[in-house]
Amino acid sequence: MHVTHLLVVAGVVLGINILPAFAPPTWTVLVYFRITDGLAIAPLVLVGAVSAAVGRYVLAIAFRAFGGRLPRRRRENLEAVGATLSSQHGLLATVLLFAVSPLPSNTLFEAAGLAHVRLAPLVSAFFVGRVASYAFYLTVTTSVAGGIRGILSKGFASPQAIAIGVLGLIALIAFVRIDWIDVIDRARAWLARRRGRPAPPSIRLTVGQEGQRQEP
Repeated sequence: MHVTHLLVVAGVVLGINILPAFAPPTWTVLVYFRITDGLAIAPLVLVGAVSAAVGRYVLAIAFRAFGGRLPRRRRENLEAVGATLSSQHGLLATVLLFAVSPLPSNTLFEAAGLAHVRLAPLVSAFFVGRVASYAFYLTVTTSVAGGIRGILSKGFASPQAIAIGVLGLIALIAFVRIDWIDVIDRARAWLARRRGRPAPPSIRLTVGQEGQRQEP
């Protein structure tokens, strides 16, 4: 096993997942190392998923410093997202999202950091989902090695990297400004009606209870 090469992979993947924007998707980096260094898929997937999860955790922790500067209404909205994602169904949906989506996940972790949500469930779901997605992309994308090598050789200044970074920043701003409490309450009420049940209490109550428990 190319231990030295895997350590290089771990360092690169960790670095790009700590970046808040303008980084290439991790799966393209893993495919690049798979092609150029001939690394086996199984250890490459494991090292990539662990390094990416640690990087996203560090990114979320870094953004926690800015969470206290947000207006209370914005914080409550983000905390509502965190409470929803931490639920059983929310975690399952998050795993599926990370398993099928090839797009960077920086916006979600930045928002999670701003909201001061529990990171362990989110990082665990991210790891499981990325193991599945990285294994898939490493298996099926070897045939497009030339195209991926060309994209990565242009670095962070490539049009693709710039576009992804700008879209990520726009998505983060939009994510923070959305009234998630209203969105989640409407979705829960709709699901309850589909099941013939009364609408559950507003997620705002859960957010308020969490906030009281976190106060010194």
